[in-house]
Formats: sequence, C-alpha cells, structure tokens
Amino acid sequence: MDQAEKLRNIIKAQNDTQERQARVITVTSGKGGVGKSSVSINLALQFRKQGKSVIIFDADFGLANIEVMFGAIPKYNLADMIFRGKEFKDIIVEGPEGIGFISGGSGINGLGNMNKDQVQYLVFKLKELEKLADIIIIDTGAGISDSVLEFVVSSSEVLLVTTPEPTSITDAYALLKTLSARSTFDKDYTEIKVITNRVSSYEEGRNLYNKLEVVVCKFLNINLKYLGIIPMDANMSKAVMQQKPISSAYPNSAAAEAIEKLAVALLNNTEVEESKRNGLAKAVMNIFENRFKK
Repeated sequence: MDQAEKLRNIIKAQNDTQERQARVITVTSGKGGVGKSSVSINLALQFRKQGKSVIIFDADFGLANIEVMFGAIPKYNLADMIFRGKEFKDIIVEGPEGIGFISGGSGINGLGNMNKDQVQYLVFKLKELEKLADIIIIDTGAGISDSVLEFVVSSSEVLLVTTPEPTSITDAYALLKTLSARSTFDKDYTEIKVITNRVSSYEEGRNLYNKLEVVVCKFLNINLKYLGIIPMDANMSKAVMQQKPISSAYPNSAAAEAIEKLAVALLNNTEVEESKRNGLAKAVMNIFENRFKK
C-alpha cells in the first residue's frame, strides 16, 4: 500500500465517524494587486452576516496581505502545528466579527519533505479544523506557482478574481491555460467562478468575463461560470488605509453591497455544497496524491 492510498484510508475512516465537512472555497488570481485578499476577507465577513462561521487560511506565502488587513500578526503558523506541536487554538488568530485566520507560513512549502507520520497528523488535524467552521476560505498566492496550482487543482470550488487591466486578463488566462495543461486537473470536479473587480458597471464586468470565456472555451478544456462584479469604489482605498475590510468600515458602500450579493449567491449555490464538497483535509490529500503522480 503506497502513501497516497494510506491517506485515502485515513480520510475514509474519519469520514465514517464524522459527518461535518466545512465548505472549502479557494480564491486565486493570475497576478497580484487585483484585490484577491480583499475579496477573501470581505466574503468572510459577509458569510458571517449570514450566520456562518468562517476561517481564512492564508496560503499566500511571503506576502502578509491578510495579516495587514486584519491588523494582527500571528504568533504561530501552520508549520508550528505540523513540526512544533502547536494546536489550532495556538495558531488561529481571531479577526473582525469573529473570523478565524490561519497563516500558512512556510508550512505548505515544506509539505513535500514531510514524513508519513507528519502527513497523517496534518490530515487528522485538518479534519479537526472542519469542526470549527462552516466555511474555510483558502487565499492563495497570485500567479502560477506550484503551490497555487496545487490548491486550485485540489479544490472543488474556485473563485478567480480579475480586473479590467490588460495584464490582469492575460495573467488570468495564463493561469487557466497552465491549469488546463496539468494532468491532475479535472474540469468536472473543479468549478471555477469569475469575479470581475474594480469595474465601472455591471456591463463592463460582464463584457470582461465574456471576452475571457470566449478564448477559454475555444482553446482550453475548462468550464467557467460568472459570479458577478465588485465596482470601483473610492471607499476601498480608504478602508485599506485604515487596515479594515470595506464591509466593516463602509458597510453601505457600493463595493460592500456588491460583495454581499456575491456571498448570498455562493450560499444559494447548494449544488457545490451538497454534491462536490470534500473538505480541506481531502483537498490537502489531493495535493499529496498529485505530487506522488509527478
């Protein structure tokens, strides 16, 4: 029995004794600076308004965007739990409105060097984490690094954030092209929804998506869906300067109201929640299986 099969057996054994699985939503982008982390945090706040418990896992290694926007620096990260015996209560930082936040630190970058016992421990602990939240948001790094692509490939629900900037569109397409070329990508498993950020109107956002979809449908083996827009809003910059999410600082702003609509649309989409949801531990297990296939 190889290591991947052992991991599958661990997940199955735990699923047999534990019904609850957090809904995992992975937020990504083709380039930095498009508002990806802001989307993650503000969606989390809007989910909280709808009565859901939420934890954000910051997998954007090297850039502490979530920490800055939360105004808090975690004392410990995922690596401290895997390698130094810390518990989730030690590494989860409480953000606005009771949102939990976990810094990945160098934890995921070191996954490839973990031994069997460490892998089993991580999967076990991630199943434990799913008892603590209804929704887990994975905020990936930007671009097409292996760590980003592995999270996207392993997730059943992905939000791709882009803006009208030409480089944002080309980089979003580059991410999708690289994703489509990976042998481990399954278009029937991973549902990719596009959010057009910083647009002047719904029409601009929809046209932006349509242009991307036409090229993707013609050249790539990927199915896209359109989730909606976040309009250009001067209050967003003000909120960033205050180190507060716009949903907290300016809850009646156009951008905050648009993000609320996106959150409601996601919560109303029960298809993913009921038929495709596999949890964070399953996603991480898939990452290991994909690495073993290389």
